[in-house]
Amino acid sequence: MRYEVIVVGAGMVGTSIAWHLQEKKTKVLLIDRKSPGSETSYGNAGLIQREAIHIHPFPRQLFELLKIVPNNNTSIRYRWPALLHYRQALLQYWQFSSQHLVQKIEKEWQTLIEHCTYEHQKMITAANVENLIRRDGWIEIHRTETKFKAAVEVAKKSCDQGVNHQILSLKELQKLEPHCNFKGVVGAIHWLNSWQVSNPGALVKAYAKSFQNMGGGIRDSDVKKILPDGDGWQIITDDGIFYCNHLVVAAGPWSNQLIKPLGYDFPLFPMRGYHQHFKVQNENTINHSLVEVDKGFVMGPMQQGIRITTGAEMTLIDAKKNVGQLSDVVAFAKKILPLNDSVENEPWCGSRPCMPDMKPVIGAAGKHANLWLAFGHGHQGFTLGPITGRIIEELIHNKPTIVDISPFNAQRFSKIE
Repeated sequence: MRYEVIVVGAGMVGTSIAWHLQEKKTKVLLIDRKSPGSETSYGNAGLIQREAIHIHPFPRQLFELLKIVPNNNTSIRYRWPALLHYRQALLQYWQFSSQHLVQKIEKEWQTLIEHCTYEHQKMITAANVENLIRRDGWIEIHRTETKFKAAVEVAKKSCDQGVNHQILSLKELQKLEPHCNFKGVVGAIHWLNSWQVSNPGALVKAYAKSFQNMGGGIRDSDVKKILPDGDGWQIITDDGIFYCNHLVVAAGPWSNQLIKPLGYDFPLFPMRGYHQHFKVQNENTINHSLVEVDKGFVMGPMQQGIRITTGAEMTLIDAKKNVGQLSDVVAFAKKILPLNDSVENEPWCGSRPCMPDMKPVIGAAGKHANLWLAFGHGHQGFTLGPITGRIIEELIHNKPTIVDISPFNAQRFSKIE
């Protein structure tokens, strides 16, 4: 069977692309080896982050680097095989993290972020999943006066970007979250117009179901090879061959390996995250997701329980789990809340697809006609999936795009053999 568009990758980004195309009466097939929302889109912190107007550059100050070197930081861990394997990408990451480049990149990044909640809302309404969404923001917790004062100044400037916040005293914080022990906390910032999702994987699945209800097709297949086929494409999977006029690769950290045989090589690298759920009891309920800035983790109220989500681990995508970072985080989290009973026997882990310039790849591949790319959203694929979907739909149908996509073009990094 031939489709107008095949989308490879059924995370938040790929599912959103398929949804937008199908909404415009395009015949679409969504392919992934797992069901929609089963990989990284399942395991994130469950935040749609309207406040995320700032990127996360590579540390450039010596004292910041020295904190990472011992490899016991709860925010970031690394493994030497990954550092060696991705050394060129990491060097580029460091280069793009200079102050003047960060300012430029953030202006480009903000053109995507400003649309995130509006674009999600269209899909939330269509999928009828208001029950999964809470619009009372999340709370950023600080334990050092210097960092807190700096964060407050940044928050004040963010008002010009349409970001709403409230600075919380310790008393105000305790009122919002009465079950938490905030000993050592100096203050907090309540980001008001970001949204919490009580089950991220369920939201992606609901979007996928809405896509199917419009006539879209979903196939749980492992893509083995992508081949040009006249003006279109042939997708060879483990259980069949599919044909299409346009192909979109939105497979997150696996995207590069799919298109490398076609002559593309992007400096895409994975950053792993872990999570574990704990049973909710009367004495440990929380009303908001709490982000511990100094320790680099998130505590969030989910349908499955209280989800503890780590920062990042720099490791190879197929490396065995190392739960040391999560164990350290959980030990600290237990000082804030009584977390007595874990829900799962084994913690979850997944990889976020990152680019050295901290921007996603969105647009035409370059070497081949009718090949479109959408990956590299870092920690914000869940937030930016719907706006990315809209942009890809506009590109395929030759419409003006809602944002200038030149900063996100594939040619800025692609190496064509």
